Amino acid sequence: MQRSVVVAIQDGLHARPAALFVAEAARQPAPVTIAKNGSGPASTRSILSVITLGIGAGDEVVLETPADDDSAVASLDALETFLQQVAVA
Repeated sequence: MQRSVVVAIQDGLHARPAALFVAEAARQPAPVTIAKNGSGPASTRSILSVITLGIGAGDEVVLETPADDDSAVASLDALETFLQQVAVA
């Protein structure tokens, strides 16, 4: 199961936003990967992997999970919601 998302966070996934994103991913019941066009999938639970992708505001990413159940949907929903925030606290 996968979902394309356009990142709305003003600073993209750098430093603090990436740390908060990884923390959110760790709370999810299903494992999820994230990919940016031209790059292979990276674990959403690895801050180094997420930062290495260089995801900025306006970039389209693909969230994917091997699961195909309610926990997969919940995980994708939560991470999509996070990425669509304009500002991260």
